Amino acid sequence: MKKLFTLLTIVSILFISCEGEMGPPGRDGQNGLDGVNILGQIFQALVDFNTGNNFEAFVEFPSSIEVFDTDVVIAYVLVGHENGIDIWEPLPQTLFFNEGILLYGFNHTFADIVFFMDGTVSLENLLPEFTQDIIFRIAILPADAAQNLDLNNLENVMNSFENQEIIRLN
Repeated sequence: MKKLFTLLTIVSILFISCEGEMGPPGRDGQNGLDGVNILGQIFQALVDFNTGNNFEAFVEFPSSIEVFDTDVVIAYVLVGHENGIDIWEPLPQTLFFNEGILLYGFNHTFADIVFFMDGTVSLENLLPEFTQDIIFRIAILPADAAQNLDLNNLENVMNSFENQEIIRLN
């Protein structure tokens, strides 16, 4: 029994310590799919409000942007410039006049966004600066990415896109 144990130990040591030439390489596997892009998207729209469109502007999301039901859609309106820098305010935005209140707001689906004007002022009598060539910036973020951002500050949101190009509509 002792000889059998010794023989098995020697044989197993030989198998473990044997080295030989490397065999031929195996075939490469198939290429895998690319990972999912979880970065946000941003685009810009130029809209006009008037009685013909009932003071609403319908904007479809660009076909290059895929939006999911769980994504966060936020919108900003360009309110001016200071030292060559754009000033953006998050929607909804409320403006107060002696004649009443004006509200810029929005709603959206996973395919489009609708900007609208509402309020107690006479929308038909507003100056063109409040109804014509209004620039909106729309940011679409995955819910996880939006969780830790100050969404009221467009600069913070833009920084999360890491110099991503803005798609401009119109």
